Amino acid sequence: MARYFNGKEIELLVPVGTFDIFKEVIQSACDAVYFGGPVLNMRMMRKGYNLSHEEIVEALAIAHGLGKKVYVTVNNLFSEEDVEEAREYLRFLDQAGPDALIVQDMAVLELIREMDLTVPIHASVMMNVHNLEMIYALRDLGVSRVVTSREMDLQTAKLLGQQSGMELEYFIHGDMCSVHGANCYFSSQVFGMSSNRGKCMKPCRWDYRIKKDGFVFPTEYPLAVKDMFMYEHLPELIQSGITSFKIEGRMRDKDFVVMLANSYGEAIDRYIEDPIGFDRTVDSKMLHKNRKRDFSTAYAFGKPGLTNINRRYEGTGKFYSTGKVFSTPTAERELSEERVMELRERLSAEKRPETAKPELAVRVNNMNQARVALEQGVEHLYLSGDVFEPDRPFTKRDVTELGLIKGQTKLYLGLPRMMLELDFDQYDQLLGGERLPIDGLLVTNLGAIRRYSSSGYPLVGDANLNIYNGLSASLYAGLGLERLTVSPEMTLEHFASFTSGSKLPLEVIVHGTPALMYMDHDLFENTEVMEPIGQEDNRYVSNDVLVLMTDKGENPVYRDQHGRCHLLFAKELCYLPMLDEMTGMGVSCYRIEGPTYSEEQLREVIRAYQHKIKGTDDKEDMLGGMKPVYAGYTLGSLQFN
Repeated sequence: MARYFNGKEIELLVPVGTFDIFKEVIQSACDAVYFGGPVLNMRMMRKGYNLSHEEIVEALAIAHGLGKKVYVTVNNLFSEEDVEEAREYLRFLDQAGPDALIVQDMAVLELIREMDLTVPIHASVMMNVHNLEMIYALRDLGVSRVVTSREMDLQTAKLLGQQSGMELEYFIHGDMCSVHGANCYFSSQVFGMSSNRGKCMKPCRWDYRIKKDGFVFPTEYPLAVKDMFMYEHLPELIQSGITSFKIEGRMRDKDFVVMLANSYGEAIDRYIEDPIGFDRTVDSKMLHKNRKRDFSTAYAFGKPGLTNINRRYEGTGKFYSTGKVFSTPTAERELSEERVMELRERLSAEKRPETAKPELAVRVNNMNQARVALEQGVEHLYLSGDVFEPDRPFTKRDVTELGLIKGQTKLYLGLPRMMLELDFDQYDQLLGGERLPIDGLLVTNLGAIRRYSSSGYPLVGDANLNIYNGLSASLYAGLGLERLTVSPEMTLEHFASFTSGSKLPLEVIVHGTPALMYMDHDLFENTEVMEPIGQEDNRYVSNDVLVLMTDKGENPVYRDQHGRCHLLFAKELCYLPMLDEMTGMGVSCYRIEGPTYSEEQLREVIRAYQHKIKGTDDKEDMLGGMKPVYAGYTLGSLQFN
């Protein structure tokens, strides 16, 4: 079965949660289905869902007998312990013959190359593909289709598809995240349940209040977005040149998925048959009546703002269709001496016989912070590519000035997490002229690695590359990275096995308030269009900082020069008490995230870590005499097994 419009194939791709659901859905008006197997996919939370090996084989036979396609999701991050299981599973899938695998972890690409497998590969939405260079890089690695970033509008998708020639897949219906794909670490830091490993506890659906400038705003669910609904815009989807129209919902029940597949499939057929006389609204009322949340077109036609936020039905604190509360506001765990001792003991077990003394890196937000870091003689200084307001981006003059006074410190220009075509034009101009007095680039996405690997500037991989295992680390090293930052989601056991076995230079973020969520959704809009309902000062940051508040804590939110929001830790990440043990595991560089500190606060933190690294700390206190700037100290995801 295949659909064509003006010679261009159109695929309706629908989700399947169980084999029983598959048997009904495959008979619907879909062209293809996708589902997960028993391991290594992004829907591992619900017991009884996903298909067994035997069911996968049978499902493939049924689907192919009907002329339909099957894609299997192998789309979570792998730990070192997962790799052997992944080898066996990929070998089975290659023999079973699905039409493609949907993947997130670069380790899958490395395994397929290493094992000489032939199964086609599609890049998951969790790869957050958002620029042409990323598409080219994935094509070079053997990927044949890309699921676009959820924040990509149709015009951009059309442009990228035309220029790259790559098949694009685009979400058209269902549950969307408010955070960029693979850039949400909230669940892992609070629960030890990684959203990138299929175990998200949905903190985006909690009930929050927003505070700013001493006022409280009635936001309720500021991160809980509506369901995607593109039924009435199928002509625009088809005109954009997108190959595959994807419906979300692997956790949804059979009748609901069949209803969606038949409604969308029938509408596509009507449009192909008679595009001029096409009625966009035939099933609109029925779909609205049976919705789980309210509807939005999300980013398809531009940034939706507050119109994208759900205020009733599912997603207002309750999940599935049962009214069950999935998770409730939970505080970040406080650093405890007992847990520190347990971690130190476990990390000591992986100690290497000879380990070089690690170096210290600091990421900064402005020139004053940069001067403090240089005065303290840190080995590596990162100039942030996402500068928090009210500071402004580092200028060429700033970089030149710092280059003159940097001494022995290595200076790196950080790139933005999201790089659109305009960003590449700007950095091409900056980096393509007279050589800057920098020692390298801090790169944040696969496209930037491809673009600048031959620029003459050494490349360091940032944390949001989500490097979670040795295979993906090796692949990135082969692409030109000289040092890699360990995924911030690693729990204790995964961290120990990865770092102790790595032969590559590794960097670990050890202190500060890194971003738990990174989003295009503008939380500041709540304070601009809503009337306050009360007055209350922020507890740990100044009142001019926006705060997301529950009864369990306050998370500061900063907006960068691109208009994107970074929701940070409520507490400060602090690995100072375990630094000696981490050093013994071969970590070559420790990073302090410094953008939110004052100059004096940053100076104190740097000194504490320098004393610890040099072995000159004479404080009996395990925290080197440091006092938290924010709500306390936390060990983040490392405290979980």
